[in-house]
Amino acid sequence: MYCRGGADATKDDQNTNLVVNPLYNLAKQDWWFQHHRGCDKVPPKAEEFLELPANGSVAVELAHNRAFTTLSYEGKLVTDWPDGKKHPENWTGWNTDGTPAVCLKDDGALHTYNESSAGGTAFAISYNSKLEDVTMENLVVFTTRYHTPWKRLATYDVPDMPACPEGGCTCAWLWIPNGCGEANMYMQGFKCNVTGASPTAKPLAKAQVPVYCENEPEKCVKGPKQMLAWHQATGNNIETAQWVTPNYNHKCGWAEGAQTDIFESRAAAPAQSSSAIPASLPSSTSVAPSSVLVQSVVVSSTLATRVIGASVTPTPVLADGTSVSTTKPSTSATKKTACTARRPRYTLSH
Repeated sequence: MYCRGGADATKDDQNTNLVVNPLYNLAKQDWWFQHHRGCDKVPPKAEEFLELPANGSVAVELAHNRAFTTLSYEGKLVTDWPDGKKHPENWTGWNTDGTPAVCLKDDGALHTYNESSAGGTAFAISYNSKLEDVTMENLVVFTTRYHTPWKRLATYDVPDMPACPEGGCTCAWLWIPNGCGEANMYMQGFKCNVTGASPTAKPLAKAQVPVYCENEPEKCVKGPKQMLAWHQATGNNIETAQWVTPNYNHKCGWAEGAQTDIFESRAAAPAQSSSAIPASLPSSTSVAPSSVLVQSVVVSSTLATRVIGASVTPTPVLADGTSVSTTKPSTSATKKTACTARRPRYTLSH
């Protein structure tokens, strides 16, 4: 994960929420992989990858602050929710007395009324090891998860992707909230590696510019698509009418789950390195016996993320043994503004 411990590469801040802050009205050179925060200059440690099992799935933690994940304080501040608090399973801002719905009052950083109106998130991948070689055209969205972010744990399906080159691939976690706050977006970068790849897996095709196509499926772009760049000073690739939000779901042509239409027709050339490069764990990390490797820390923008498993039940992980800080974890940096009530555009299906 880029900026895992903050923007100072010499420190490991367990109470950081730097990467979870939104991106709004920035020049492309600044929002791209959070350059304006210096995160593109603080890459993961060598051989620390988010491992993506081809034709499998990967589970991650999503939280407003690294402190609320198992990455920090031995997981002592962890709950089922991204804010480290406890909430009812039917947590909602919808009212039953005929009054307008409201955004969640207890957690504005989730930018939603309830789970069914959560905008959806995605992962994208570029088969380039060097960040300077990654472009909008070669950063391809390969998986989505509708109705997220919601709870701390989220699982994403991985399509039949080829192995990464030597040095790994570059990935990004992506999110545009479905209203409930400032019209911004989130992008968090990390190094990734496809495991268990078939030698005959096809390479990814060039990413195309997505379009807003809700209720007009014939207009949706088919095949590989770029990330959504929206409401920035420069670099936008999608525009919408006022109060209309593009999201990583059917509204912009993405089905839920692994994207199987992102490949070229020809087979991929053999990668220079094996897809079995293991992710290196911090020397102080202990892992409970399991068939799954605990991965490096990953992403999120409203969310500090850690991979905890792949295609299996998540395995508990202890961090570096540091005692819980007396400093209250910060969540105030996420921008919040008043929201306009409106109906969710789809119904919860899982």
